[in-house]
Amino acid sequence: MKKLAMCGMVIMLMLSAVGCGNNDENKDNNAATPESQTTESQTTESTVEEPAAGTEPADQTQGQETQTGLSEEMQALKDAVAEVLGEEYWPNSQMPAEMLTDAIGLSEDLYDDYLAEMPMISTNVDTMIIVKAKEDKVAEVEELLGAYRENLVNDTLQYPMNIGKIQASRIETFGNYVCFVQLGGSAVDAADQGEEAVITACQEANEKALDAISKSIIE
Repeated sequence: MKKLAMCGMVIMLMLSAVGCGNNDENKDNNAATPESQTTESQTTESTVEEPAAGTEPADQTQGQETQTGLSEEMQALKDAVAEVLGEEYWPNSQMPAEMLTDAIGLSEDLYDDYLAEMPMISTNVDTMIIVKAKEDKVAEVEELLGAYRENLVNDTLQYPMNIGKIQASRIETFGNYVCFVQLGGSAVDAADQGEEAVITACQEANEKALDAISKSIIE
């Protein structure tokens, strides 16, 4: 009986020790849980990228106009043309001086100021170039712009819808301001009526532009 009682006590002590061990382990696990959750939360937050200071998300900056870098005088001439043509003024990309030299031959020693705009979309050919030539370089600027226009007219690779607009382009000089206008906007919609209708519509747009330029220069 004593031996049985002793065995019973030993078994009870062993069971008690096992239970205490499990409780301690559970306490340790419970204590570690908040820290692990905090670490995971911090890790998740650190992976979220915030926009850099002073910047806007890409979708908010799309469509915003960039600075043209035009002088006040050239900006005023552009504004005068844009006012009379409204939405039909399509040029929206300024040609840098290097492109003006490469494409037309107008080097910077020939002029004091200029505006040269064309569409960003290559399928459109609406272009306006105003060169404030140096006093003794007017004839040379006229010749270079004339050669540029002739190359456009003779370019057989032009889109058919642009041929009438190119043929209607004009070069006009006001004092030492030499202008090349090849405008018309949506005048190509008149193509259903024939090429002559397109040319007539573009000629009217060019005439309006040149008239606005002339008045602005005189003022």
